[in-house]
Amino acid sequence: MPGSLYETSNLDQGGNNRKKKIEEFSRSSREKLVQSKNKMFSKFTSILQHAVEALAPSLPLQEDFVYHWKAITHYYIETSDDKAPVTDTNIPSHLEQMLDILTQEEKERESGETGPCMEYLLHHKILETLYTLGKADCPPGMKQQVLTFYTKLLAHIRQPLLPHINVHRPVQKLIRLCGEVLTAPTENEEIQFLCIVCSKLKQDPYLVNFFLENKLKRPEIKRPGGAEVVKENVLAPDTGQSLTKADCPEEPPAAAAASFSSQTSNNNNSNNYNLVTSLLNLTKSPDGRIVVKACEGLMLLVSLPEPAAAKCLIENTELCELLTDRLVSFYKALPQSMDPLDIETVESVNWGLDVYNLKEDAAVFTGKRALISFLSWLDYCDQLIKEAQKSTAAVMAKAVRERFFVSVMEPQLMQTSEVGILTSTALLNRIIRQVTSEALLQEMIYFLLGEEREPETAATMAQNPLRHRLIEHCDHLSDEISIMTLRLFEQLIQKPNQHILHSLLLRSLEERNYLENKPQEEREPLENGQPHDAVDLEEDPLFGDDVSPDSRLSGSDWLSSSPPQSPDHSKFDGKTEVHKIVNSFLCLVPDEAKSSFHVEGTGYDTYLRDAHRQFRDYCGVCQRWDWRGNPKPFEKCDLDSPFFEGHFLKVLFDRMGRILDQPYDVNLQVTAVLSKLSLFPHPHLHEYLLDPYINLAPGCRSLFSVIVRVVGDLMLRIQRIPDFTPKLLLVRKRLLGLEPEGINIDHMTLLEGVIVLEEFCKELAAIAFVKYHAAASCSP
Repeated sequence: MPGSLYETSNLDQGGNNRKKKIEEFSRSSREKLVQSKNKMFSKFTSILQHAVEALAPSLPLQEDFVYHWKAITHYYIETSDDKAPVTDTNIPSHLEQMLDILTQEEKERESGETGPCMEYLLHHKILETLYTLGKADCPPGMKQQVLTFYTKLLAHIRQPLLPHINVHRPVQKLIRLCGEVLTAPTENEEIQFLCIVCSKLKQDPYLVNFFLENKLKRPEIKRPGGAEVVKENVLAPDTGQSLTKADCPEEPPAAAAASFSSQTSNNNNSNNYNLVTSLLNLTKSPDGRIVVKACEGLMLLVSLPEPAAAKCLIENTELCELLTDRLVSFYKALPQSMDPLDIETVESVNWGLDVYNLKEDAAVFTGKRALISFLSWLDYCDQLIKEAQKSTAAVMAKAVRERFFVSVMEPQLMQTSEVGILTSTALLNRIIRQVTSEALLQEMIYFLLGEEREPETAATMAQNPLRHRLIEHCDHLSDEISIMTLRLFEQLIQKPNQHILHSLLLRSLEERNYLENKPQEEREPLENGQPHDAVDLEEDPLFGDDVSPDSRLSGSDWLSSSPPQSPDHSKFDGKTEVHKIVNSFLCLVPDEAKSSFHVEGTGYDTYLRDAHRQFRDYCGVCQRWDWRGNPKPFEKCDLDSPFFEGHFLKVLFDRMGRILDQPYDVNLQVTAVLSKLSLFPHPHLHEYLLDPYINLAPGCRSLFSVIVRVVGDLMLRIQRIPDFTPKLLLVRKRLLGLEPEGINIDHMTLLEGVIVLEEFCKELAAIAFVKYHAAASCSP
């Protein structure tokens, strides 16, 4: 019946649904049961494993070490794909484990004791094998792994490894692989490896002898086949020993000592210094960080005291060529014309800290980037020479002199183009300011001034063309060149080198033949008790007793700080009383030509403070120089030889004599140089430049006599200029910025010259007093 059929069909469908639900429930139950069993089994396995580990001790370090090494060697035996990069293998992990084991072993043993893992590494020549694998770079990237292994091994192991022949020989070979290719992917690892070797040599300098390789040594056997040779011939899987016996022959038991002895005694030119060569190659890298690290490595090597290494470094490497060639290239990259102010004021540079910002540099002034690059490399050369072993420093400095100063700078300084002269002189001034190493400073001074030490004469003053030209430039037609050259000499005389003052001044003054020494009956007829051309200070109206009180110093200004008068201390150097000398300078300029007392803060006391500080600094510079406290005795002087003040003083005195007719900036620079010369604590310099009362020989002049003649000329000119004193005061206020610029004032150059003259006389008075005070304090 239709009804019953329908009902039967529905019944069957409901049964099927229930059956499916039962099957799904059964399946879910079984899965949960399996998962539960698996969890229980995993937990049981874990517990069992921990129990086994607790009961069974771990493998000894040596077995673990050998296991990792054999894992590496088996790779080369079993693998057939030598093109896969090393990072796809377990080699880096095994090498890292070996390093960890060696480090742990050393920590667990007494200091200096070699453990079995290290013994295994040394005895089985593992480093030799790794070197061979790294050289073949099999698999690709292996060289990088080997370099890292060597670097970490030397860095982390405290005991000395390099004396072992099975360490320093493969290290030596690996050094040769560094720097072979510029911008190589292993550059960073190479420089890290080389720098750790350098630091180890710095700790134990004698080890450097292991790295001076004899050029006549049998070269390595180069095997064809690359990676095939590595796989078939390099490794012995059971021991890990290198099979390339020709590359590393055995040596007798005392091999290391014998090798050291032979290297030390081998002082001929047949040694290679591959460590230096590799570092030099890496200084050419386009990566600035690599270059800095390579320069640091060279800095360590040049400071090593071993004579054989110093000799080899100079004679068998290209270090001097690299230093000078790069200095020359940086210099030639500079613009032909640069503003001297830019050169003078560019920020100080330190090699290795050079920050590049081309856009900002170009916005400041053209050539700033090139200038900073040049000064940075100059700073590196200077620091390298300063740190170098003495004989090495001397050779490097001489190379800079010959290959840079003489070959490149001298033609620039001797040219006739005023723009070229100005730029090259400004650059030389900056170089002088920056050089601090004793050896380079000495060579630079010999380049500028020559090495002559005999007294200068008018006939010989041109025998050194560069020195003659530079001194002549102090009196150039171009005021800019004159000022820049005077600044150069001002910078030069402040450098701590005795030859500078001897060449420029002292060799002309050492015999004191500027003094009159004839017997009274042989002297020229006297006028008022003085030779006719002498400066009679006591009779001169400028120095008479009727000088106005304002012209002299009050006791509170300087006498109160003077040492007590006594027979021993009453005269400076046994000669003139200091107050007479001070007043001689202070009263030299007539009252109508003085303007400083109308302006606050321009008094003599300010110069006293400056003179005290500067004199102390100059005494520090001259402390090691052999300067006697008293002038050379007359009986030991060659007073009959004609006196020549020297080319340098001649130009300065000529310039000083024209102070009323020269630009203000020129006068400031001339007086700045003369005041600094007066500060030096040499008795002849003091006598010649600061004693107004010396009895000059006929035809001779001193600084004081030059100023006296200028004052005489000034007194004549004052009479022809109306309202001289008010105009003078106005000019002074304008120079000090106390008055705005207004209408032009007549005789501006003269008025500015008078102001400089007044200030210079106060400065000389202060220097004379400070030097007297110091001499009196030091007297017994």
